[in-house]
Amino acid sequence: MFGNRNRRKALLASAALVGGALLMTACQDTDGSVDNGAAQSSSPSAVAGSPSASGESEDPEDAASYAPTDGPSGTPSGSASDEASDEPTASPTAGSGGGGSRVGQECGANDLSWSTRSESQAGGYILVMAKAKSGITCVLPAALPTVAFGSDGTEAGPVEQAVGKQITLSKGTVAYAGVNPKTTNTDGGKELDSIIVAVGNEDPNPVSLKVGTITVDKPVVTNWHTAPKDAVPFN
Repeated sequence: MFGNRNRRKALLASAALVGGALLMTACQDTDGSVDNGAAQSSSPSAVAGSPSASGESEDPEDAASYAPTDGPSGTPSGSASDEASDEPTASPTAGSGGGGSRVGQECGANDLSWSTRSESQAGGYILVMAKAKSGITCVLPAALPTVAFGSDGTEAGPVEQAVGKQITLSKGTVAYAGVNPKTTNTDGGKELDSIIVAVGNEDPNPVSLKVGTITVDKPVVTNWHTAPKDAVPFN
């Protein structure tokens, strides 16, 4: 009997609970509103310093405090101008052509202005004169001039026993050499009207000089001199 009473109490309590739940559901459906206060209060708060929903900008100092400090800098460590400054600078050099100065270099026949004249001293000879062209300074070596005659290339031998000193030619300086085209007492020889002169045997640009009609037989030539009287080819 007591067992049946307890069972009825339990069923009545269960029915009351189910009825309360149904009543709450019916109230929500009828009202159409839901209390969100609890949900809002349980959501995490916004992080300090983050932008607000209204679109207002954040404090610059706060933004700077959140900027990363360990990232690479946006400025490159070197610039194009720095790299260019490390490149060696080429130094300008003097040109060897175009009429430029040849200071300290050996003269070539094409560096000089040439002329000749006939002299009567020492039985007659040809005085050869050479001076540097405008803008050129060069050196005549201490060696015998190369003087050749005719198509067979007969060369004049030395008059002097030793070679002279080298001569630096520049504006106003003239070098002289004396050529005796015939040193024999015979009637033989070649009749020519020009001589070929070069500054040494290696000169690539010899010049041909008109001298009038001459007879050539065992010719000789002096060294270069700075005074015409020293260029007389005495035997």
